[in-house]
Amino acid sequence: MPTIQVHLMEGRTVEQKKELVKALTDATVKTLGGSPESVDILLYDIKRHDWATGGELWSEKK
Repeated sequence: MPTIQVHLMEGRTVEQKKELVKALTDATVKTLGGSPESVDILLYDIKRHDWATGGELWSEKK
């Protein structure tokens, strides 16, 4: 089964992350089959100064 990598801008609560991994696991099992225990999800919190869009750091956006 898959390993899913999710890159998030920091600031999500543990409860939000728990809900996200549950939803991703359920969707993966429903779509691909297998068991929830076979789905790995890696969450990466990225600081705003380490993330840029359109040539601008998120830490500098207003």
